[in-house]
Formats: sequence, structure tokens, C-alpha cells
Amino acid sequence: MRCGKPVRDDSREFCEDCSGRKSYITCGRNLWLHREPVAGALYRFKYHNRRNFGKIFARELAGRYADQLRLWQIDEIIPVPLHRSRRRKRGFNQAEILARELGAATGIPVRTDVLFRVKKTSPQKSLGKRERQANLKGAFAVSGAWNPRKNVALIDDIYTTGATLERAAKMLKKAGAQNVYFLTISIGQGV
Repeated sequence: MRCGKPVRDDSREFCEDCSGRKSYITCGRNLWLHREPVAGALYRFKYHNRRNFGKIFARELAGRYADQLRLWQIDEIIPVPLHRSRRRKRGFNQAEILARELGAATGIPVRTDVLFRVKKTSPQKSLGKRERQANLKGAFAVSGAWNPRKNVALIDDIYTTGATLERAAKMLKKAGAQNVYFLTISIGQGV
């Protein structure tokens, strides 16, 4: 199991998204399937300025996965960044709120100066699997000043096909990270 997405056949090790593709992600976990009431709560968090939801979600992540983060020996937590224009429009980055709260709960350092979204991309929710991958080509960059860590954890709100997290993980590994893990609030059902 790599991403935690349910599979139809219990004899399969990977979901359809993870099987048959090279992955830059070592392993990942999520709290819930992306369905109500979680889907609605995430929508309000992101698009209706319910920043306090981030604290609640992060407490849930810490409660369920603090031990897992220790087992993974995470050196740094890195939120998936938004492009500056989207951040300006929204007023915040939901992944950064989650990461900061999770870092405070676990004592793991949070780095917001490592991974950057350098290309303005279309919203992923309106795209298919291949379109998502193409949309993210060249979207991320890693700071040249970063001293790569052995084990890092990416934080995002939702895992749908994994395209965003894969692209971010690829850039972190190219910059020298040995293992890239992730945590998300929800994951698409994809079964």
C-alpha cells in the first residue's frame, strides 16, 4: 500500500493510480475518504475562509499519525504550496495551515521556504488524470538554499489521483530528499 486509496481486490498491493507507474512517494496516509461530510467541510475550509477547520483537521492528523511520523523518522514537514496569485486570492494556503498545526502538535519542524509553486496552473479538480499530470509539469521548484533532509512529509488537503503530490515529491527527491511521505485529510475513493 502506497497511498491508502481503497482497492477492489484485496490481493492487489496498489490502487489503480499507484500500480503501473513509477512513484516518487515512499508512502502516504489520509484520514478519510473524500465523501460527505468531509468533502463539504474541506470545501468550506478552502473556499469559505474556515481557517479554524485547519486546526481541527490537523489535530485529527496528529492524533492518528504522530506515531507514524516518528516511525517514518520525519525530519521536516513541507506543505504543498499554492501559486502566489491563488494564495493572494484565497488569502491563505490550506496545506500550510495544516502543516503548521501538525508541526506544533508533533514538534517536527515545518518548512515553507523549500517548495514553491512557480507556474500558475488550472485547478486540478476540473481535469482528468492525464490532464492533471500535464498541468503540473514545471509547476514546482525547490529552493537552492535547502539542505535536503533524509525523510520529509508533504502535507495537502486531498489526494485525488496523486498527481500534485507525485510532482512535488519528484522535485524534492531531485533536490536530494531520500524519502518523501505524505499526509492528507481525505482521499478520492477511486474504486
